[in-house]
Amino acid sequence: MRALLRALLAVVGVLALIVVGAVVYITTFFDPNDLKPRLVEAVREQSGLELDLDGPLSWSFYPRLGFSVEQAEAWLPEQSHENAPFAAFDRAEVSVAFAPLLSGEVAVEGLTLDGMRLNLARDAQGQGNWNVLLDHMEDNGEQAEAALAPASAGPGLEQNPGSLPVALDIASIKVRDSQVRYRDAQRNLDLTLKDLGLDASNVSPDAAFPLQMAFDLVSQTPALTSEITFKSRVRLGLSDGRYELNKMTLETSTQWPALSEKAQGINLQVGHVLAETPQQHYRFDGVKLDTRLHHPAVTGKPLGLSLGFDGEADLADQTAQLRDIALSGDDGLNLTGTLSFTELLTTPQYTGQLKLAPLSLRDWLKRFDALPNTASDEALSEVALTSPVHGDLQRINFADLSLLLDGETFTGELGAGFGGQWLSFDLQGERLDLDAYLPPADSQGENSAADTEDTAAILEALGVSPAYAAAEGAGLLPVDWLSGLTLDGRLALDTLTAKGMTLTDVALRVTGEDGRQRLESLSAKLYGGTLDAQGSLDVSASPLRMAVTESLSNVQIAPLYADVTGKESPLRGQLYLKSDVTSRTNRLASLKRHLNGTAALRIDDGAMLDVNVSRQLCTAAAILDGEQSDREWSDDTPFDTLSASLDITNGVARNEDLTIRIPGIEMTGAGMFNIPTERFAYDLKARFIDTADQSACRVTSRLQQVSLPVHCEGQLGGKPGEWCRFDREAFQDTLEELAKDKAKREASEKLGEVLEDKLDSDTVRKIDETLGEGAAQELGDKLRGLFK
Repeated sequence: MRALLRALLAVVGVLALIVVGAVVYITTFFDPNDLKPRLVEAVREQSGLELDLDGPLSWSFYPRLGFSVEQAEAWLPEQSHENAPFAAFDRAEVSVAFAPLLSGEVAVEGLTLDGMRLNLARDAQGQGNWNVLLDHMEDNGEQAEAALAPASAGPGLEQNPGSLPVALDIASIKVRDSQVRYRDAQRNLDLTLKDLGLDASNVSPDAAFPLQMAFDLVSQTPALTSEITFKSRVRLGLSDGRYELNKMTLETSTQWPALSEKAQGINLQVGHVLAETPQQHYRFDGVKLDTRLHHPAVTGKPLGLSLGFDGEADLADQTAQLRDIALSGDDGLNLTGTLSFTELLTTPQYTGQLKLAPLSLRDWLKRFDALPNTASDEALSEVALTSPVHGDLQRINFADLSLLLDGETFTGELGAGFGGQWLSFDLQGERLDLDAYLPPADSQGENSAADTEDTAAILEALGVSPAYAAAEGAGLLPVDWLSGLTLDGRLALDTLTAKGMTLTDVALRVTGEDGRQRLESLSAKLYGGTLDAQGSLDVSASPLRMAVTESLSNVQIAPLYADVTGKESPLRGQLYLKSDVTSRTNRLASLKRHLNGTAALRIDDGAMLDVNVSRQLCTAAAILDGEQSDREWSDDTPFDTLSASLDITNGVARNEDLTIRIPGIEMTGAGMFNIPTERFAYDLKARFIDTADQSACRVTSRLQQVSLPVHCEGQLGGKPGEWCRFDREAFQDTLEELAKDKAKREASEKLGEVLEDKLDSDTVRKIDETLGEGAAQELGDKLRGLFK
């Protein structure tokens, strides 16, 4: 036993002497810097990189066996050395376990990389500067395994480079103080990963290992900075191309000055990621994205959103699916659905189903400081939808939409472009109270600052620039948006309330493109009658041009006027109106001032309320006849018809053929109506006519030939009783003329009687003989004519 022990000790001692001798020999007689030329040549052959080793190469034997390289730089083929190198590092070290070497294996125990700098770039054609390396390495792939064997081993290994296999089990990988810059001319990106640090332990191709990474992302275009950390358990499928990530977390804190001075927080968690690269198949399970976003338009606390889904993608077939989509957030946001994608790498198309649970859109608009000044405090307080969807990267279509808006349901189709330049709809609904969403009536002034700010805020919240939003907020229509809008829409409603009017059986059709928008048709039932309208809007011209053709038939005036103005109507009757007008402005007041065109109106079976023209005229007629009217009169002036044709010039409507037929009285005249100010002035002539209507006053036949002057002037909002008055001077002249006519007529009649008495047959004969035949008759007529 002792002999065996001595023999073993002797063997160990000999081995120890050999190892010590080997170490002494290597450290004394072998300089690793002699490997530089061979290392440079090997890198050139295998990758095409031009390697420059400024720093020393060194061995380390304690506490582990290792090899390190310092101050290395590498340039791409044909890259000038005056430019920044493609890749560089301050120090790289590889250490291996000593014990496996005794059994002929290389087990990498540690890999450390300090101060790495990598410059990646993609040109305007989409070619990356790294492509040349991939092409070169692919061409030389069969020689890669033996590339360094002659330089890293002695002559024995040169004949058998595979005699020292490398075990890809790395106890530790560390990357410190590194930087990666990426520039993309095609996408106008300039990104830099600074202070990059990476730690991985027990790296193996056969089992999952922990990996964590942290770096600062600095972007020049767009300008932002972000602190990013990443953690996961990774499995590398080097043999079968199957890569997996488990329990992955990605946290970011981003400073984006263009959006907000405050940091934006994003936290991404994924339960499992599987990438099968040979099949180009990828799967994501348990994805959850949480955000806390700050925005200048968001008032109060930051916006919190949470998005969860499962998904998979098959790049070979260019398909992908997102399942169990759930987007939730503040103020009751809850959106769920599924999406499927095709043509994923070329022209992505998607189909799916989305459902938005009821939420208060009003609260969201408040959050973005974009809540419009609505007449109703409950407007937009309940919005929900459900629909199949399809579309592409430019637009989304809701194919079978059910939209809930403040208790009212709308169904049909709706499509919109993400850039706001395309809109299509075909919707049906029972009721829409448009007035609830418009500003209150007392704040709809010509230059309402509140309305201007509301409109500008809404446009800005939709992504429109503040300068444009402010400019368009001052106008009646968003001209820039309409100039590029492609529009195709239909709307059918059982009941529509707009500007106080109640319309039923509403059918709307609109189209437009290239700055020309058209109201193809608008039809509705309106207060016992019908409305039909067409119109056009050309915003490609400067100033814009708009035209409207409108037809009203058998519309009850009194309820229409009362609902629109909130006041009692001064008229009642059935209105018939046809108008064809144009304008060339984008402001409400100037829109009215620039109205031009024609109109024709008629009111049947009507009445002027709170004024009785018949009483005034009949009373005057009784006075002229020497009588006194003692009948009872109503407070209103009923009329059979009122008609007029209008020529409208710069907002002023003039007509020369106004006719009002009151029982027993016909009034004709001319005048003007100022549409912006709603003031009018008319000069009328009233004439008594024979009628069978018992309500008309009775006058003599001579008064039926007399026209009595009436002057009407006022404003629609004024008191009807103060509108019309007799022209007293003209009326006095008429009375004097009537009195003179009566006196002359009576004198003529008296003279005729005298002449008949005094001029006997002998006297007539003598006058005829003296002055000529018929002279007596002519003399009598002239005498009577003096009193006519």
